[in-house]
Formats: sequence, structure tokens, C-alpha cells
Amino acid sequence: QKIKDPVFQLCDVIRETAFAAHKFHGPGHLEKIYENSLANRLRKQGLRVEQQVALNVYDEDGALLGDYFADLWVERQIILELKAVRAVLNEHTAQLLGYLRSSRCEHGLLLNFGAGRFYIRKFVLSEAMAAL
Repeated sequence: QKIKDPVFQLCDVIRETAFAAHKFHGPGHLEKIYENSLANRLRKQGLRVEQQVALNVYDEDGALLGDYFADLWVERQIILELKAVRAVLNEHTAQLLGYLRSSRCEHGLLLNFGAGRFYIRKFVLSEAMAAL
């Protein structure tokens, strides 16, 4: 049996926890409610979760341009971009990929709590860039 990469194990925990939060709260809340719920539930599992944390944004040459605020940053490894919308759009995916690229973070999850069906998708920066 192949041993799973720790980042992917962490993604499994986040996915299961986020699904439980969506099942309990359902759609219809503001994004902040889902952010607080997910952060609370992940912290109760012993994970390091930072909310609205400023992550540096770098230019191609490494120059620091400023920062943006990630919804959640889990274990300083995975950026979580949360949405509470009826449907995930290409712009939401582009937003997360832009965050990953400019902050030089390799892993991100896009989650949508706003629809009747919970949505989560994992992005790996190096794989996404290779596909372009």
C-alpha cells in the first residue's frame, strides 16, 4: 500500500471537515460564517489555521509587490479560498491560481458552500502551470 503524501492527507481532513460544516449549516449564509465554522472545526482537530492572513505577493523577478489576504491558511501549507455562491465560475479558479502563483504557495483548495451541493477542488500550482 502506497503511503499518502502528508499534504494530501491534510486535504482529506479539510474536505471531510468542510463537508460536515456544509451539511450542518447548508447554503444561504455569508462566506464569513463558513470561514469561521471551518476554522473552528479544523482547530478543534489540532490544526494550525490562520484566517484572513496576509500573504506576500511577489513579481516574476522576486520583487515583493504587497500582500493579499487568504481566507484560510492551514498548517502554512494550503491556501483555502472559500465561496458562498450559487455556482463556481472560471474567475474563482483564476483567483485561486493567481494567489498560488504570486504567493509561491504550491497547494490550494477552492470550496463553495453556497450551493445545495458542496464543492471542493484541489489545485497544485506546478501542475496547473504545466497545463497552461
